[in-house]
Amino acid sequence: MTTLGTASAAPGEFATGRLEVGESRDGSSVGLPVAVINGARDGKTLYIQAASDGDELNGVGVVQRAIPQIDPTNLSGTVLVVGIVNYYAFQVAKHRNPIDDTKMNRTYPGDENGTASERIAATTFEAATRADLILDLHQGSTSRMINEVRVRCGPRHRLHRECLELAKTFGCGYILDQKGPDGQLARAGPDEGIPTIDPELGGCVGWDDESIRLGVRGVFNVLHDYGFLDGNVNREPQTRASGFDQYGSPAGGLVDFQCDLGDRVSAGETLFEVTDVFGQLKGRVTADNAGIFWRSRRLPQVATGEYVCSVGVDIDSV
Repeated sequence: MTTLGTASAAPGEFATGRLEVGESRDGSSVGLPVAVINGARDGKTLYIQAASDGDELNGVGVVQRAIPQIDPTNLSGTVLVVGIVNYYAFQVAKHRNPIDDTKMNRTYPGDENGTASERIAATTFEAATRADLILDLHQGSTSRMINEVRVRCGPRHRLHRECLELAKTFGCGYILDQKGPDGQLARAGPDEGIPTIDPELGGCVGWDDESIRLGVRGVFNVLHDYGFLDGNVNREPQTRASGFDQYGSPAGGLVDFQCDLGDRVSAGETLFEVTDVFGQLKGRVTADNAGIFWRSRRLPQVATGEYVCSVGVDIDSV
């Protein structure tokens, strides 16, 4: 039997349950929805989690659509899933855990005696470190963003090559290969010797069918390429960025973008203009370097200095 929380599955079986992470303010138990797919044959273990940021829902959509398609009788190895990590934030559709005002994906590997977020991180990290591979499904929260996979361990990390290969297999088309902040699961997993990636499946509020479709395909690419399921993966070259140039607004007003997500931009090319409510130009921002228009704000109104967009830079193909 393979067990995660209250979910237990014998070889060739699928089970769902709850992984207890504490109690809510009324004293009731808080349990994260979990699943175990225990393959009929021995093999590796894959860990998948979604919604460690409570308003990033595309990963939940991937879990909802991918997991029912995995037949345990055809599976070699095990798939462990935590479908919703940031329980409290998910309930109120917020990014941060409202219990401790914390961004969950800055708390790994967690602390079993710490804050609510640190305790959830510790419990899910214990589950994740049972695996040979980790997929931590995200999206761009309330920003508009291309579909990408993030390698966050840094190019000098001993597991960088393995993480990059996993990102290429997942295959969204774009990879951000840049060391991430402390506390990210995609940082903590490789430190434990486990290749880990952070697919950022599009962005904006709610969920997006195309991003979810790419995420489902990415999960099955991993299952096939790493021997969980029979079949081959037709890998395609991925466009890699090694950093971001971020741009704020030079004035208050309304943003008019001159580029679309995924566009190649040249140094000096106009990224956006800012006008007043009557359409009179107040400012124009151009690219400092050549790159790819990667991410932008969703709403048009901005204050002076407020974030507007990002351009991926140091571009190559892997």
